[in-house]
Amino acid sequence: MVERISAATIVVRPASEADLPAVLALYADPGFGDAAVLSVEAAKAVFDRFATYPDYALYVAVDGADVVGTFALLVMDNLGHLGTPSAVVEDVVVAAGRRGEGVGRRMMAEAARLAAAKGCYKLALSSNLQREAAHAFYASLGFEQHGLSFRIGLERSAP
Repeated sequence: MVERISAATIVVRPASEADLPAVLALYADPGFGDAAVLSVEAAKAVFDRFATYPDYALYVAVDGADVVGTFALLVMDNLGHLGTPSAVVEDVVVAAGRRGEGVGRRMMAEAARLAAAKGCYKLALSSNLQREAAHAFYASLGFEQHGLSFRIGLERSAP
């Protein structure tokens, strides 16, 4: 029997450029999406653009030297809600072999802590309708289904 390390050993921190290959490997998991990922070079360019946003960051959950999870957090100012900011967590993924160990719970607790520390009135996320296990996980953390999420695919124009 393989002994699993407790989630208490998980550290959630802002990602660095050196973490990008591990983050891309997490995104390549077929359970995350379509398993298509950026090249490391393209990911570095996008990662560098994060710094131009007022409050947008990529985070990693690490266990020792291993990246075992990731999420992005955007805190945005609002004119509504009396100017109170809100936060959106996006691209949440835990390494397939580490699911069920508390890594996701630790990451979402940190996302909520960061959002609360920034004075946000809510932390929101959306999840693919097919990811029923993820929905149950988010509900177990106290997230409530609120409204409906809509999207439209856009034809991208050249920059």
